[in-house]
Amino acid sequence: METTLAPPPHQRTIARLVDLTDPARQRLPGVDLAEARRRLVSGEPAAVLGLQGSFALVARGGEKVYLARSLDRPLRYFLAKEVAGPMLVVAERIDEIRDFLAGEGKAAQFHPSYTRMVPAHHVTELRLVGCPDPNPVYRRFFDPQRAVLPPDLDLIGRQYVGALMDEVRSWLGSVDPGAPIGVLLSGGIDSGAVFLCLYRALLDLGQSPARLKAFTLSVEGGADAAQARDFLSRLDLGLFHEVIEAPASAVDPLAAVEVIEDYKPLDVECAAVNLALLAALRQRYPDWQLLVDGDGGDENLKDYPIEENAELTIRSVVNNRMLYHEGWGVDCIKHSLTYSGGLSRGTVRTYAPAARHGFVGFSPYTRPAVIAVAEAIPFAALTGGSHAQLYALKGEVVRRGVAAVTGLEMPVYEKRRFQDGATSDEARMSRLGHDAETYRRHFLDLYRQVA
Repeated sequence: METTLAPPPHQRTIARLVDLTDPARQRLPGVDLAEARRRLVSGEPAAVLGLQGSFALVARGGEKVYLARSLDRPLRYFLAKEVAGPMLVVAERIDEIRDFLAGEGKAAQFHPSYTRMVPAHHVTELRLVGCPDPNPVYRRFFDPQRAVLPPDLDLIGRQYVGALMDEVRSWLGSVDPGAPIGVLLSGGIDSGAVFLCLYRALLDLGQSPARLKAFTLSVEGGADAAQARDFLSRLDLGLFHEVIEAPASAVDPLAAVEVIEDYKPLDVECAAVNLALLAALRQRYPDWQLLVDGDGGDENLKDYPIEENAELTIRSVVNNRMLYHEGWGVDCIKHSLTYSGGLSRGTVRTYAPAARHGFVGFSPYTRPAVIAVAEAIPFAALTGGSHAQLYALKGEVVRRGVAAVTGLEMPVYEKRRFQDGATSDEARMSRLGHDAETYRRHFLDLYRQVA
């Protein structure tokens, strides 16, 4: 979509708005794209929060442009200069912006670090009226209450998994009722709970759970295959399991850098393994579309090893609003304009590989209603400053919640990252483990030859 607007005589507002996002990729159950854009320009945060599903929206209202996205997908913009005034280019990907500018003869203006990512949970408002251009205004549309639930793990579990189940049911109502559904299952807490909620929801809706498949990647003997097999066997659900074998050569972190357009090592490694899985799935199932995963579950229940990040303490983790979702926040020095922060940045590790291979992904953990329950948990009171208690909390909350909501007793195993469980030790050592600078150099090299 491209729109133009003649600038007033004493201002240079955005003369051209080029929207490269694909309307077909917007998932907005209950409203059409025109209504979603109307809500975006309304100036009412609740109107945007009321949008369900997965979206990356661009709308113009007079001299202002408004952008907003759901947590589970990226949205970027770039400001180029023309004689008539600024040209704003909006897309999901950096390379889409680069290619458009090259086609317009404006490649010399481009550098990837000049692109901006719209931060999740905010409406980004641009009013560009000259040179230099003023900063955007960020208006938060999702602001959940913190630590308002009582320290009752049974109650917390019921509410958290109950919200998860509501999102699963809503999603099932928005997709083709005959389409097969794949769950990327490691046997861990997040993917395990999602699978069981889907299984129970299909039964409750009178639909056949035979639509489900639980896919587990095994790169030369990764431990997740045995864990997922044990998880399903304990629940007598082993018939749903399918292991996807891949060689170590299929795990290519430099290719992952190109797909996710980022260089943070853990996200690159996760994406590299994800790409190996999705490539193998696409080869095996050429027409499969729907995939569900557990991305965002660790962020919700703060289940990351604090010791691995020198910037963090347990106090900062439990006392800062949505720290793992948004980073330090849009008003903080450490917030990256190019990349946003937290899962707002890291969501590309899941979204971009799925898009590259033609899948439609979904994780209920990224939905505001589920995050709102997580933010309401009194983490400080429940953990008392103990790392061990914080790390144990997720398993207790989800296990109790799954039992209460689905009636199923979910096994809980020790946490490990996707890239660690999907690969053997030998494959992981041979294919992964580069530092951030290696990935950063490779990323920048992709753009050095722009003409």
